[in-house]
Amino acid sequence: MLLHDKLKAYNIILASASPRRRELLKATGIDYRLAEKFECEECYPASVDVLDVAPYLSRLKSHAYPTTLRCNDILITADTTVVLGNKVLGKPASEEEAKAMIAELSGKEHSVVTGVTLRMADREHTFASVSKVRFAELSAEQIAYYVENYKPMDKAGAYGIQEWIGYVGIESIEGSFYNVMGLPVQRLCRELEYFVEMLPSCY
Repeated sequence: MLLHDKLKAYNIILASASPRRRELLKATGIDYRLAEKFECEECYPASVDVLDVAPYLSRLKSHAYPTTLRCNDILITADTTVVLGNKVLGKPASEEEAKAMIAELSGKEHSVVTGVTLRMADREHTFASVSKVRFAELSAEQIAYYVENYKPMDKAGAYGIQEWIGYVGIESIEGSFYNVMGLPVQRLCRELEYFVEMLPSCY
């Protein structure tokens, strides 16, 4: 039985403002509904390891969801971070900050971490997927062109791999391409299957 058939007994709820995550989850064939918008202050303690920030924030978002989950609801929340060395690059606040972030990434390898939390009324499970991405050396002209035309202020690390900069600037990827877009769909499908089949249910 395919996963989307196994999930017919559940209400899958995606709590994400990201159009890329919506698109990727839809492409799996899984039926889901989009959660109503809610507020969550995305902050984390300085003691959290840089590679653990994304899963920490995915849990934070999950518990900020204001509606009580019913027995057959599965809430999906996610967060993606770009990690360069020991530094987490979040979403830029301005075009100048976006240009500075991409200049930092130019010619270097960085990690993209997506944390995902699956939560039901009686249990939850969080996992993380890590991809390594290497940028070629980018000129100031290339960086300015991308930022000014694509406005990547809603993206961690100030870039979208599926956009122009991904085609001309990325030398290599180790790991899931879709994880870099914001949702590791193959891993998500595997974890969802385990979540509904291997763990005791509230039914």
